[in-house]
Amino acid sequence: MKEVSKYKDCFVCGDRNQTGLRAKFYVQDDGSVVSELLADERFQGYKDILHGGILAAMLDEVMIKAVLAKGVFAVTAEMAVKFKRPGKIGQKIKFTGKIVDENRRIIRTVGSAVNEEGQEVATAKATYLEAKGYLRSTLTASAE
Repeated sequence: MKEVSKYKDCFVCGDRNQTGLRAKFYVQDDGSVVSELLADERFQGYKDILHGGILAAMLDEVMIKAVLAKGVFAVTAEMAVKFKRPGKIGQKIKFTGKIVDENRRIIRTVGSAVNEEGQEVATAKATYLEAKGYLRSTLTASAE
């Protein structure tokens, strides 16, 4: 699997962000993107439970990485997350994102987070808008 490009200072995937998650994202043969995150105690919401914001951030990132893996620079326009069960601190959670529809500059995706027992922790749907003009040049200059 090939690693998807990243912005070095990104909270989720940046290698240079000392307080970030430093997650790595890989594109699979079918175009979907995967990542794993060890639910570290630094990211607790309640005792022994991964904060929902970290789950949402990882879902956003894995879905937009599916868009980026196609060479399209985009920004999040809308996202909905459905939390199904707590993510447990100390467990690895696998994230998967894929494109389900493309219409001009609008790209729709789905994502999922699955715990070590194979249970869905959360699912998401998002809409991304392909960046144009100044925003596109800013995003492309930031990518590694």
